[in-house]
Amino acid sequence: MIETSQDLPLWAHLIRVLAVFLFFLVGTALLTWGERRILGRMQSRLGPNRVGPLGIGQFLVDAIKMLFKEDVTPGMVNRPLFRLAPLIGVVAALTSVAVIPISQPLEIGGYTFPLQVADLGVGVLWVLAIGSIHVYGLFLAGWSSTSPYPLIGGVRSSAQMISYEIAQGLAVASVFIYAGSLRVSDIVNAQAGDGLIPGMPGWFVVPLFPAFVVFMVGMVAEAGRTPFDLAEAEGELVGGFVTEYSSMRFGLFMIAEFMGAITQSAIMVTLFFGGPSGPTFGLEGTAAGLLGFVWFSLKTLFFVFFFILLRGALPRYRYDRLMALGWKVLIPIALLWTMVTAVFVLLAEQGGVAPQVRIALGAGAVAIIAVLLLVRPKEEDERPPSDRSRDVSTPESPTTPTASSTTGRNG
Repeated sequence: MIETSQDLPLWAHLIRVLAVFLFFLVGTALLTWGERRILGRMQSRLGPNRVGPLGIGQFLVDAIKMLFKEDVTPGMVNRPLFRLAPLIGVVAALTSVAVIPISQPLEIGGYTFPLQVADLGVGVLWVLAIGSIHVYGLFLAGWSSTSPYPLIGGVRSSAQMISYEIAQGLAVASVFIYAGSLRVSDIVNAQAGDGLIPGMPGWFVVPLFPAFVVFMVGMVAEAGRTPFDLAEAEGELVGGFVTEYSSMRFGLFMIAEFMGAITQSAIMVTLFFGGPSGPTFGLEGTAAGLLGFVWFSLKTLFFVFFFILLRGALPRYRYDRLMALGWKVLIPIALLWTMVTAVFVLLAEQGGVAPQVRIALGAGAVAIIAVLLLVRPKEEDERPPSDRSRDVSTPESPTTPTASSTTGRNG
């Protein structure tokens, strides 16, 4: 039996808090090194290789450099908000993982508990609410800088968050409708055992595949990673909302970005891939719990690697395409699939639906979504008017001298 948080002693709470936060903090530090190494391999160049074996100490050197660099604050900024903005992203990234279980229940000192800071009854809503707070840090950074490029970056981040948070929220709605609970531990437990097909895991990625795709695209935009890093596009906005920042304040934004990739990957694993659940190979007690921690780490590492591959393989999206993808594609798909999931659950509660029927209905719904996406009315031209005007040539009047003929006469 798993003891509730009221039954646990203080040392058990300390173990849970330290284990969860250290997992994400150490993972963030290693990601700053691992991403540069992997991208170096993808681009036929060397990554960090000077400090420690394979350059693994590079993140520590970078942290020391950020701490001791001069902190330059421009005179025109709104100082209180300018200093507050970098902290918001880091605090939001840390607190959003408080409800994520990173292991199966452990048996330590006669107590049984998972490595999870808090198992809230509205854990999914906590993830969505805290995850949307980080955009305030980006917007305040742009607005408080009182500079054009940071302000544009802050406005972009706000518009991007609204469009993709709606799609992500609808995708998560499919999950807790299917699981029948907002508690994260209940969602993880609902994915234990066999799935729709005997012998396969009961992960929600199979019955809720369209919601998984929507959430996967939305998590990249939510983390502000390539190809959706429009808020700090250096080709257009110099550095976006971080243009006026330096020293450790700049470093806090980078920490929040890298931690966001790990946080979004952990949420994806928890909602769609069973969290720390996996084969135990006959192990029980603490050994089975630690094996669950290994499964959770491997699943999270897979999606972190996916983030890195996207950065090395895809170009940055055009901003109007980014917004169109969120409002015209992801939100309709997520809304339709939420309705389909609710119908499945209602039919199951009324009289039960055979797994084969659920698979057939789900395949039909996916086919309808694909048809709605592929069969669209042909648009005349999606380019901006300034680009289309270049294709319109005005015939020259035969009586009007051209520039070349005028030059020739005066030459």
